[in-house]
Amino acid sequence: MGTSGEQAAAQRSVLIYTDGACAGNPGPGGWGVVLHYGEHSKELYGCETRTTNNRMELMAAIMALEALKRPLAVSLHTDSTYVRNGITSWIRGWKRSGWMTSGKKPVKNADLWQRLDAAAQRHEVRWNWVRGHSGDSGNERADALACRGRDEARGG
Repeated sequence: MGTSGEQAAAQRSVLIYTDGACAGNPGPGGWGVVLHYGEHSKELYGCETRTTNNRMELMAAIMALEALKRPLAVSLHTDSTYVRNGITSWIRGWKRSGWMTSGKKPVKNADLWQRLDAAAQRHEVRWNWVRGHSGDSGNERADALACRGRDEARGG
């Protein structure tokens, strides 16, 4: 049995799984989120009729962080190296260069990167990459939610 301090720390942390899905690129897409906070779990999903897979991966992370009502320690799991590498590495250079790539072109999805950056600032986020479709139950559930959103965007 843990100490009351350990239990309090566990209550201030959230485990998140995110995923995006798209039929065509661009095409109808969806995002899915699974949040675990203490004994509570919550699932979120949404869709857009014309989007890209990368935008849906970003939206999943954004919606997960924006859903949190107060600052928390977050362990966010994504199967998107684009999201993980972008937020942990590339974003510093993009911000320094005024949201331009090293090739002097505008950063793709800069609107969502800026929104994700703002959402992440409220929390202490640990960004974890998980291999997609590898049996991780949190990732599999987030994928199912993202596919539900994609299917709704398709009209089905």
